Amino acid sequence: MTSACVMLAVALVAAVNLALPKLSAGSLHPTPAQLLWIVDSYVLVFAGLLIPAGALGDRRGPKGALLAGLAVFATGCLLAALAPNVAVLIAARALSGAGAALVMPATLSIAVRSAPPERRAHAVAVWTGATGAAGMLGNLGGGLILQYLPWQGLFWASAPATLLLLALTARMTPRTAGAPAGPADPVGTALLVLGSFALLTALIEGPGHGWGSPLVLVSFALAALLLGAFVGHGLRAARPLVDPRLFRSRPLRAGVLGVTATFFGLFALFFVNAQYLQYAKGYSPAVAGLAIGPLAIGMLVFSRLSPRLVHRFGPRSMVATGLVCLTAGLGALSLIDAETPYLPYAAVLMVMAVGMGLSMPPLSMTVLSSLPADRAGLGSGLNGAAREFGSALGVAAMGTVMASHTGGFTDGTAAGFRVAAGVLAVLGAVTVLWLRPGPRRNGGEADVSEPRAQSSGAQAAATAKLSS
Repeated sequence: MTSACVMLAVALVAAVNLALPKLSAGSLHPTPAQLLWIVDSYVLVFAGLLIPAGALGDRRGPKGALLAGLAVFATGCLLAALAPNVAVLIAARALSGAGAALVMPATLSIAVRSAPPERRAHAVAVWTGATGAAGMLGNLGGGLILQYLPWQGLFWASAPATLLLLALTARMTPRTAGAPAGPADPVGTALLVLGSFALLTALIEGPGHGWGSPLVLVSFALAALLLGAFVGHGLRAARPLVDPRLFRSRPLRAGVLGVTATFFGLFALFFVNAQYLQYAKGYSPAVAGLAIGPLAIGMLVFSRLSPRLVHRFGPRSMVATGLVCLTAGLGALSLIDAETPYLPYAAVLMVMAVGMGLSMPPLSMTVLSSLPADRAGLGSGLNGAAREFGSALGVAAMGTVMASHTGGFTDGTAAGFRVAAGVLAVLGAVTVLWLRPGPRRNGGEADVSEPRAQSSGAQAAATAKLSS
C-alpha cells in the first residue's frame, strides 16, 4: 500500500513532461517560461519540503502525515484539472508537490517501522524498487492517457486514484506512535525550506536562463546565505531540525551522496529519453512509455535481489557494482543515435536498471541506519531530498551541455551523457571510499567515527548485519 502511494506521487513528475506538447497547444496558451513553471513548481515544493515533512511525520506519526499528504495531493490534482488559467495550474501543481512531500517520507517510515528488524532491509528494497519504477510508470501511464485524452485527463485520472489510496490507507495501514518530544525548530525549518527553494530555482533555471543570469546568480547567493545560516543555527540550537554534526558519520555522508549520484545519472537519462524516443525515433507517447519498460522491470527485479546480495557480499560491494553499471550505461548512451536499433538501447537501459536496483536499497538503508529508529521520517526525508537534488543536478547538467552544442540533438545528448558519466564516476568513487570499514580498535570493534544512533538492540543488530 505504501509503495503504491509513493509511486503515484513520483510518477506524476515524469507524466507531466509528456503533457507539455498538449499543454502548449491547449486553451491556456502558456508561454515557454510558464510551461517550465508548470513542471518546476511541483518539483520545487516537493523537494524543498521533504526534510521538514519527514520530521513532522516523526512527531505526529507517519500514518497521519501520509493521509494528510494524500488529501493535499488529490486536491492539487483536482484544481489542476479544473484550472481556468496558467496561474491556477501552477499553484495547483505546487499544492500537489506539498502533498507529495508528506507522502514520500511517511511511506518509507511506515515500511521501516512496521517491519521486524530482520525484514527491514527487504522493506526498504521493495520501497526503493517502487519509487525507482514510478518514473517509468509515469512515462507509460501518462503516455497511454495522453494518447487518447487532453492534458486535463492526466489529473482527472490521478485524483480518484489518490482518493482510493487514501481510503485504503486509512483502513489497512497500521498506526505508529509519533515522537512529540522531537524538535519542531520553526527557524531551522524556514531557513532550510527557503534555502532549498533558492538552490533548486538556480539549478532548474540555469540551463534556460544561463548560469550568469541575474535570476540564477541571485538564487545561488540566497541559497548560500540561507543554507549557511541553517548550518549555523543547527550548530547553536538545543534541538535543531537537522543537527549538522550528524554528517560526521561517514556512512550517512556516503548514503546521501550515493543517492544523489544515482539520481543524477538516472535523470540525465530521463531528461532526454522522451525527446530521443519521440523526436529521433519517431515513437508515439504511448510507445515511448513502453520502450523504457526494461528499466522499470530491471529495477524491480534487482532491487528485490539486492538485500540477499548485500547480506552475502556486503553493502559496499553492491553499491560499487551498481554505480559502475550506471556509469557504464551513461557512457554507452553517448554512442547511440537516431539510427541505433531499439534492442541495443534496451540493453543499455537494462544495465542501468541493474545499477539502480543493486545500489539504491543499501544506500537508502545506510541513511536510515545512521539515525535513531524514532527518526525514520527524517531519514526518509534526507533520502528523498538527496534524490530530488540529484535529479535536478542531472537535468541541469544535461540541459547545459546540450544547450552549448549546436551540432544537432544527438551530438548534444552524446556530449551530455559523457559529462554525466564522468561526474557520476567521481561522485561514485567518493561514495565507495566513505563506505569503507573503519579502523579496528584494540577490542576488535570497528571505529566508524559516528554517533551511536540506534535506539534499540534489535535496530543495532540489523544495522550491524547490513554494514558487515
